Amino acid sequence: MDIRKEVLERFLRYVKIDTQSKEGVEDRYPSTEKQLDLARLLVDELKQIGLADIQLDDNGYVTASLEENIPAGTKAADKLPTIGLLAHMDTYPEVSGKDVKPIIHENYQGGDIELSALPDKNISPADNPDLKKYIGQDIITTDGSTLLGADDKAGIAEIMTLVSMLKADPSIAHPRIRVGFTPDEEVGNGTKYFDIKAFAADLAYTADGSGIGEVEDETFCADSAIVTFTGIDVHPGYAKDKMVNAVRLAANFVSRIPEDGLPETTDGRQDYLHPYQMSGNVTEAKIVILKRSFSEEGLAKMQARLDRARQEILENEARVKIEIKVNESYRNMKYILDKHPAVVQNAEEAVRRIGLTPVRMAIRGGTDGARLSFEGLPTPNLSAGGYNFHSPQEWIPVIGLVKAVEVLKALMAVYVEKGI
Repeated sequence: MDIRKEVLERFLRYVKIDTQSKEGVEDRYPSTEKQLDLARLLVDELKQIGLADIQLDDNGYVTASLEENIPAGTKAADKLPTIGLLAHMDTYPEVSGKDVKPIIHENYQGGDIELSALPDKNISPADNPDLKKYIGQDIITTDGSTLLGADDKAGIAEIMTLVSMLKADPSIAHPRIRVGFTPDEEVGNGTKYFDIKAFAADLAYTADGSGIGEVEDETFCADSAIVTFTGIDVHPGYAKDKMVNAVRLAANFVSRIPEDGLPETTDGRQDYLHPYQMSGNVTEAKIVILKRSFSEEGLAKMQARLDRARQEILENEARVKIEIKVNESYRNMKYILDKHPAVVQNAEEAVRRIGLTPVRMAIRGGTDGARLSFEGLPTPNLSAGGYNFHSPQEWIPVIGLVKAVEVLKALMAVYVEKGI
């Protein structure tokens, strides 16, 4: 098989399907019907490859099985695990994924990559230092009018290419593989109805990471805080000493979040508070704030900061009502993966086997693997190869797609030799 040709063709085919999910949808799952367009295509392609147990369930999850294959004469470990390989079908809801126009910039020689629909926002090496790693390589972008969708259609293309390769070549030994493609990951609901028991894997990997060779075993601990302000509305011409403006107090609350604790001012392992939605009027206003920390202790400190801001406002205006409702999103999967060190170590060994140096990373975000790990399926995250996710400036080197497939293939070999 020509890995480059197949994974590239699959990727370009998948990104042209609009699978944008939608925030705040409570009356249906997945949140958008169009995600099922890709789900149905994947079912057809899995049938063409020849996998077993192919299913598209009522919640939009696509699953399938590739049975264990140990050719005669192959020395394998006594007990091989069933390995899950997962990626998500939806794309980020805040940037269009409709009518994606992928462009292959061949033989990149450095400098800015121009996007015709964003003439003032090139992809520059100054903002994207990883570009220098790919001099001489082909790089895929859009024209800038949409995101690309490498998050996570790159992961889907890589998994599909792997199982196609393994099915076509009986000489390649591998454990039993369970494939899973999930909807609504980008709105925090990727595993909401995922049936781990039916999936029946011993461990799993998501292909949803960034740069080549990355192995991610940490995510943020994540909560959201919905802050509701209830004020008093009267005619503004007669409002003196009567009006309590919920909009103004909400703005006051946001201004109390420290400038050095925002997503735009933090990186690495720094925590942040992110006020990202505001709505309302004089009578009632709401703010939605994301809380992100690599520890539960960090979340508690940020909550104390929000509680302090609430108290400070109430001390100046006792007539307002301020309610803070906290919803748990996910927790750092490292709490679980540290109990299963071989799952991460084997991934690093697979990276080394294809000639790369593994890079252990902490994700400044979340993946389906975070919730799956806490539900009993240890699931670190592997590189899918892309950069600038959630942005019209998203890009992925073609070699990133290829190397991700090679890592997955090597990972299967590691488990054949070492077992569970």
